[in-house]
Amino acid sequence: MKQRAWMLVLLLLTQAPASAHNSCAKAECASVKEKIRTIESRMRSGYSRAQGEKYEEQLRGLRAKRSKLCR
Repeated sequence: MKQRAWMLVLLLLTQAPASAHNSCAKAECASVKEKIRTIESRMRSGYSRAQGEKYEEQLRGLRAKRSKLCR
């Protein structure tokens, strides 16, 4: 009986951080997606060459981050 209790405790301890991590990752994923939408919206309203290069650099970084976070 004690062995089952310990196994249950161990199982609960290993599962709790994973679910907390998932909700945090989902929030970060949503934040990254919103930043991408904001930059794309700015780009649709027109920009200079320097601004365009800056936007593209930001988008590359955000898209790389999105590919890691949003699975």
